[in-house]
Amino acid sequence: MKFSKWLGLSAALMVTVAFANPAEAAKCGNNSAGFEAWVQEFKAEAAKNGIKPSVLDNVFSNVHYNVPTIRADRGQHSFKLSLDAFMKKRGSAGIVSRGRAMLKSNAALFNSIQSRFGVSPGPLIAIWGMETGFGSYMGDQHTLSAVSTLAYDCRRTAYFTDQLYAALKLVQAGTLSVNSTGAAHGEVGQTQFLPKNVLLYGVDGDGDGRINLAGSKADALASTANFLKGHGWRAGAGYQPGEPNFGAIQGWNAATVYQQAIAIMGKQIEGH
Repeated sequence: MKFSKWLGLSAALMVTVAFANPAEAAKCGNNSAGFEAWVQEFKAEAAKNGIKPSVLDNVFSNVHYNVPTIRADRGQHSFKLSLDAFMKKRGSAGIVSRGRAMLKSNAALFNSIQSRFGVSPGPLIAIWGMETGFGSYMGDQHTLSAVSTLAYDCRRTAYFTDQLYAALKLVQAGTLSVNSTGAAHGEVGQTQFLPKNVLLYGVDGDGDGRINLAGSKADALASTANFLKGHGWRAGAGYQPGEPNFGAIQGWNAATVYQQAIAIMGKQIEGH
């Protein structure tokens, strides 16, 4: 089931993510052996932190240790490439070419987004192209299994436990299906938002009163602009390395080559 089938978050929805007491935290692991025991421990914690037992039962009856997620998490070798090699591997020339066409055919949308958030279209289009090929492929991994696996895994337990609580809040609110699919780390939609970012930055871009980050490019792009604004984007300032808005792009992805690629492609898409 694609993200567009389940994410219908009201633009007015405000959700507070619960955090487990570290002293009560379920024990992490580095392989599948302890996953089922972790699930039982985590369910007990989550129930104490405001997640309904019926929601937890429903979610975790569908969750499994997701090997493709661990494989992807351990295999992000492209971020170790040089900038030129990274851009070539990710098809930057094609993204720029198609991105220019997208800018032209969606001029009214990008003008509206820039007026609302102050974010210029180039970086938004570059992110859109890099993340999902402009919405053409958003992932086929079971979202809740991916996030649960990474919450259990010892490498980034705290970070993904936070994401798991956000996903559970979305399920509890009726906005996330237990069968939803997305990318290997639990990202969803046309620009690949993690669950907590849906809560923090998801906005209605097409005016239908709902947030649909997969089915609506307007919602996805407006939400991405809102993310960048939330990370310090200043209207009218530059976004190349060393300029004020590059810091907002750094907030999108921790990899230096990715940040630089977004800035470079954004500038090329805008024709500067």
